[in-house]
Order: sequence, then C-alpha cells, then structure tokens
Amino acid sequence: MTDTRFPDGFVWGAAAASYQIEGAWDADGKGPSTWDMFSRKPDAVWSGQSGDVACDHYHRYREDVGLMKQLGLKAYRLSIGWPRVLPEGVGSVNAAGIDFYDRLIDELLAAGIEPWVTLFHWDYPLALYHRGGWLNRDTVDWFAEYTEVIVKRLSDRVSNWMTLNEPQVFIGAGHDEGRHAPGDRLRFAEVLRAGHHALLAHGRSVQVIRALSKRPARIGYAPVGMPRLPQSDAPADVDAARNETFRVWGRTAWTNTWWMDPVFLGHYPEDGLRLYGADVPKFSAADLELIHQPVDFCGVNIYQGTPVRPSADGGAEAVPHPVGFPITAFEWPVTPSAAFWGPRFFYDRYKKPIVITENGMSGRDWVALDGRVKDPDRIDFTARHLLELLRVIRAGVPVDAYFHWSFIDNFEWGHGYKHRFGMVFCDYQTQRRVIKDSGHWYSRVIASNGSSIAELL
Repeated sequence: MTDTRFPDGFVWGAAAASYQIEGAWDADGKGPSTWDMFSRKPDAVWSGQSGDVACDHYHRYREDVGLMKQLGLKAYRLSIGWPRVLPEGVGSVNAAGIDFYDRLIDELLAAGIEPWVTLFHWDYPLALYHRGGWLNRDTVDWFAEYTEVIVKRLSDRVSNWMTLNEPQVFIGAGHDEGRHAPGDRLRFAEVLRAGHHALLAHGRSVQVIRALSKRPARIGYAPVGMPRLPQSDAPADVDAARNETFRVWGRTAWTNTWWMDPVFLGHYPEDGLRLYGADVPKFSAADLELIHQPVDFCGVNIYQGTPVRPSADGGAEAVPHPVGFPITAFEWPVTPSAAFWGPRFFYDRYKKPIVITENGMSGRDWVALDGRVKDPDRIDFTARHLLELLRVIRAGVPVDAYFHWSFIDNFEWGHGYKHRFGMVFCDYQTQRRVIKDSGHWYSRVIASNGSSIAELL
C-alpha cells in the first residue's frame, strides 16, 4: 500500500475567523466593525445577509470546541475581533470582549487543541475607519496598542501568532475594488498607501509580540499564496512558473511579492516599483526595517494556482483549462499541484518554514434524508491537496502545519451564506451542527497522521 504518513509532529488543524462565525455583533459592549457597516449597505452582500448572528459561536463556543475535539484537531486557527476587545479601536478595553477570548483559549487547551491566533482577519474598528483607517499612518500605532492588549492577556497560553490575514484582500477587494468592507474604490496611489501602512502595522505588531510575550512566540503572517503552476516538471517550465509567481504583473493588489518581499526580504520588488512609479508612497529605510521584522514561518492561504508555460517573449503565459475542467462552487479551478509548487516556490525564495494557513473548497452541501451531510468532493479535494503537500515535504520543503478552511460553514463575506466551506455543517436557522462526511474522514486522517489517505488510492 502507498505510504501517505506525514512527518511526526506535523500539525493538523482547521481555521475560522471572528466576523464569519461569532455573531453577537453588538453584544456585551462590542463596537461596530467596517464589516458591520458594509453589510448594511444596500446590495453590498448577497441577499442582504450579514454576520450579525452567523454561527453564534460567541454563545456556542463550548459546543464548537467539543466538535473540534471530536474531529481530533491538534490546532485551531482563530482570529480576534478587534472591536470586540477595543470598541473604539483604541483606549478603553471591553472586559466582556477579551474575557470571551480568554475563555475560548482555555476551552481549546482543555480539549488538547493548540490555539493559533490571528490578530487581524478584516473586522477593522469602524471608529478608526472614521479616523482614516488604513490610509492614516496612525493605524500602525493603533494596531500596536491592540496587539499589546491581546498579548498581555493571552500570551501566557498562546505561542503561535499571525499578524494580518490576506492583505491582498482587505486592501485590494476592500479599498481598490469596493466589493469587501469598507467598500472603497480608491485611486491606486491611496491603495498602495493603505497597503504600506498595513505592512508597517505588521512589523510593529511583531515587535510588540516579541517584547511582551510571556512564553516563546512563533510569529508568522498569512497572505494569499497565488502560485503559478508549470505545465510539466521540465526545468524551463518550472522556471517560467517560478518567475511568473514572483512577478508584479499589473496595477492590482493581487500579486505575491508586493506583500511578501518587504516582510521576508526587507524591500519592495523592483518590478513593482517601476510599474507603480509615482503612485508608490514615500517610504524610508526605517520603514522597510520596521516591516522586515524576524518572523518564524511563512503562512500562505492556498486555494488554487494558475497553469503557465514559457512564452515567446521569454516570459510566461497562462495555459487555458480544458472544457469541463473541475471547479468548485466558487467556480475556482481545482488545481491540487498548487499545494506542491506554492510551498516549494515560497520556501525557495523566503527560506522560512511553510504553514498552510488556509486550504479548502466551497460546496453546496445540505443534510440528506438519512441525516448525513455527504460531501465526497471535499474529501477528494482535500486528499489531493494533502498528497501534493506530502510530496513537497518529501522533496525537502519544511511544512509545519495544515489548517483546513474551514472548521464550520460560515459567512463568506460579500457572498453571504451562499458558500459552504466547513467540515461541520451549520443550520443557520436552528444553529444545529452536523459533522459532514469530510469531517469524519479528516478525523481519521489526523488520527493516522495521514496514513488513511492511502485508502483513497
């Protein structure tokens, strides 16, 4: 039988984010976020939906942690709701808000589940948005103050930290394209300015964690990983894919190096500086030094990749998918080799251990007549990606952990509740939870450290 066992100590986890699951949007002193504002704009979110209730995780966290334990999760990637802890973004701490995360961390640890904490997963305090938000350089200090509050309270039990989740999205979709909170469509110079401030905030946050953590801290960052995939293993194809992965290809937030090179290498990519020209915000060597704080791992959210081949001009061109190529409910192509080439390329460039901070697929799941939620496509999707991840590990790339997105169905941002990503089904009317077939399968994978994947081969 094929050996699909992962290395000893590999961390098996799942992830979710505060606004997407917690609900209780104005409970117990919580302040509003930009997502609370955005979801109230006409036609901003599918069918007028919001995260007001979501999975009601705020009130049902004990039940949810019990389900995580039943799945056998070794780690859970959660995010903190900034305005739940600091209703105005700075200043007075909401005791009830931080107490919630305190209890959640304790509940996870009691269940044998290691918390991996993300400080910002998009629910920016509305009060600070009214003061300029990411466009205001003071946001660097605001984020540092928030980080300090969290680290002082939780770092006696939390060792693994991530600063920002997917700046490509909250800056690009939120400030350039206007389809995510706060819903702005700014001039590109302002988009880059907001992005620069976000990167500075990352650096200051790392400094605060290092200075104040009560236990040794492992710190990372979770941008979108958008690898290009070679059409074959031939060196010319691999080189073309690698070069295209790390090219700033347009006036867009949807690139890798603009967000990763400053963090991991200490400079913005030269091709991006040339392309963006006068739109690039003024920055100093001290800015780059602040962004380039030592981090311990490279987190990447990998859902798909784009196949490419060498082009006649010495670059790369996209290879069209054939008719009938598999796609998810999000209409994203199913490209498992992204879980090989992404970690390989990012490790080759940045020399940091890789953590897959998100990977998963959207489906149209429902409870069957027999009470089960049958999602064989999610099982197959996850198995294919895990096999590619194992292949890159065996090729010598250190991959420390895998976090499936997501633990439970949840509010999928501008798409409302249209998409279901979870291994646990949530009935939003009754709040009943049902572990899907994929969740039962994943529990066997975890228990066997990957060996049970071989059953599908």
